[in-house]
Amino acid sequence: MLGGATIRVVSNEPLSVYVHIPFCSLKCAYCDFNSYTKLDELVPAFVEALIAEVGLWGPVVKGRPVETVFFGGGTPSLLPIGDIERIMGALRERFEIAEGAEVSLEANPGTVDVAYFRGLLSAGVNRLSMGFQSFHDDELLALDRIHSAEEAKQAYEWAREAGFQRVNLDLIYGLADQELGRWQENLEQAIALGPEHLSLYALTIEEGTKLAYDVAHGTVPEPDPDLQAEMYEWSQKRLAGTDYRQYEISNWALPGEECRHNMVYWQNGEWLALGPGAHAHWGGFRFADVYSPRKYIELVREAVGATGRSPLRPDSPSDILAAMKQVTFIDPQPAELQMADTAILALRLNEGLDLAEFKRRFGRTLDEVYGPTIVEFMEAGFIERANGHLRLTDRGRYVANELFVRLLPD
Repeated sequence: MLGGATIRVVSNEPLSVYVHIPFCSLKCAYCDFNSYTKLDELVPAFVEALIAEVGLWGPVVKGRPVETVFFGGGTPSLLPIGDIERIMGALRERFEIAEGAEVSLEANPGTVDVAYFRGLLSAGVNRLSMGFQSFHDDELLALDRIHSAEEAKQAYEWAREAGFQRVNLDLIYGLADQELGRWQENLEQAIALGPEHLSLYALTIEEGTKLAYDVAHGTVPEPDPDLQAEMYEWSQKRLAGTDYRQYEISNWALPGEECRHNMVYWQNGEWLALGPGAHAHWGGFRFADVYSPRKYIELVREAVGATGRSPLRPDSPSDILAAMKQVTFIDPQPAELQMADTAILALRLNEGLDLAEFKRRFGRTLDEVYGPTIVEFMEAGFIERANGHLRLTDRGRYVANELFVRLLPD
C-alpha cells in the first residue's frame, strides 16, 4: 500500500538508493551541489521528512533488492549518529536491503572522530568517501575546506581504527596557481595512505559558485586546461605503476573495490533519490525532489496526506510521481534518449559499453542506432571494439564530448 493505494511491483531487478543530506558548516568555493549553511534548526524536521519519504517509496518498489545506498551532500557526516541509525532503520524496514549491500557515506574530515566512525559502522555504513581535496593547507584554505591536511590524515587513521575496510579519497587538481609538483605531492601522499579507492577531479568553474564570482571579478585566475591535462596524464601514468586500476575517467580502485553505487549511474541503471534536490532515474523517468529543504519538508508532509486520498493506477509510474508532491521536476525518457544516455555514460568507463547488453536492453544493436557515427569515430582512432565492448581510446578521451553530442537525439 502507498498511503492506502495498492501499487503493483513494476520490476524485480536490483535498485539503488541515493540519500541527500543538504547541510554544510561552510559552503566550499567550488561547490554547486544543493547544500546550505546555518540551517541546523531544520535537521530534526528534515530527518522526519526523509524517513517519511522512505515510507512513501517503500511499497512502490517492494520486491526489488536494494544493492547500494549512498549518503551524499552537503555533508552527511554532520548528522548525529542517532539520525543515521534512524534513517538506516527506516531503509531496512521499508526497502529490501540486499545482504552484502554497499552502503557509502560522504564524510568531511573536519566533522568526524573515531567514535563517530564506529557509530557509522554499527548503523550499517560500510564504505566511506572522504573529501580530502589536497594535502596542502594553503590549497585547502583556498577551497574553503574546514579541515587541515593533518586533520584529514588523522580522520583517515580514525576510520581505519574504527574498522572501515573500504575508503575512498577525493582529490582536486588544477587549482589556481597550483604547480604540477604540488599536485604530484598530493597524489603521492594519497597513495601512501593506501585507500581502496581514489577519485581525482579537475577543478571546474560552476555557475553560481563563489569561485565563479571570484574568477569573473579577476581575483582568482581560471584553471589552466593545458596544465590540468598534464596533471591528469601524469596521474594516469603514476597510478598505472601501482595496484590501482582506472575504471572510469576520474576513478581508480584496487581490484574489486570499484564503487558499486556509481557503477549504477554509469550503466544507466535505476535508482531512487531521497532528500531535497536529489535526482533519480526510475520507471522511464528522470526526476528530482524540490531543492529547498524547508519546502521539501512541507511537500513530503503533503504527499503523506495526499496519497491516502488519491487512488493511483497500479501500473503507472507517472501517476505515482504525480502523487509524490515533493517531486517537482519530471523528465520522461523516450527510448532514443535512454539509448543515448546508456551509451554516453558507459563510454566513461574503461571497459566501455557492453554491446550485447545494449541489444538485450533495447532490442537493437548499437550499429543499427548509431552506425555512421561509430564508423567515423572508429576510423579516426577515437573508439575501438574489444571483448564485446565499445570503448574510448586514449586519444578518444580528449574528444569524448564531441562523440557524446553526436549520440544525443535531435
